[in-house]
Amino acid sequence: MSDVPLHRLYLHYSELPYSLRALYTATLLVLGLAYLFAGIYLYHTYSGKDGNPITLTYEDIVIAYSGSGKGSRLESALRGPMRSMLPADEITPVITWVQEGADRAKYEQVIKPTIEKRCATCHDGSNPHLPNLVGYDNLQKVTETDTGTGIFTLVRVSHIHLFGITFVFFAMGLIFSHAYVRPVWFKVSAVVLPFVCLTLDIASWYFTKLYHPFAGVVIVAGGVMALSFSYMWVVSMYQLWFSSIPSPVTLRRDSATPPVD
Repeated sequence: MSDVPLHRLYLHYSELPYSLRALYTATLLVLGLAYLFAGIYLYHTYSGKDGNPITLTYEDIVIAYSGSGKGSRLESALRGPMRSMLPADEITPVITWVQEGADRAKYEQVIKPTIEKRCATCHDGSNPHLPNLVGYDNLQKVTETDTGTGIFTLVRVSHIHLFGITFVFFAMGLIFSHAYVRPVWFKVSAVVLPFVCLTLDIASWYFTKLYHPFAGVVIVAGGVMALSFSYMWVVSMYQLWFSSIPSPVTLRRDSATPPVD
């Protein structure tokens, strides 16, 4: 299958105008930077939920989507994505207060000043996507047992990811379609695989709430998406500017006969 003739509509990067090659290059550079920052953000958001802030583990994913089953949402946040927002000597009293029953008197004396100083700027109720932490009654809602990300929060994040990442991989696949890769089935697989993994990844967010081993699917699907993105990015950038023109492309260019369909 490696000697499949070139499709009559296929154009290699070398056959494109420089303006289009420059557009593809700029798109690749910005998408690559965005994917890098997305990876850093995901690591910061999910790592540490199991108490180990260094590594992102299977348990971190389970806790993120189905909850710890023992700690509160506030405790999970302070041990995970929000741990950098408060100094360690301020996090400990808050967690201790939650574990001791979230007493109102201690809230007024110890917890309220910390919340007003460190958290109220963002968690003041003005953003419907962030919990309101102003006032004892509001704060008490996040001291209840952690059951993971809520269904409607997952729905909101799901549609954002499905729309956004679909366009990212559409652009990446369109650019990569000009690469010369054989066998053809492998090239097609590289284009389609991220969309399959995206669907499995998002579906597994919900299934993890019901059956924890689906957290493994979240990790594997996300990893395969990253590998697919990296492969298409490297191949596209290399063939755009650094590789020699593939011989079938050269032969077609020099041939006087029409290309084979």
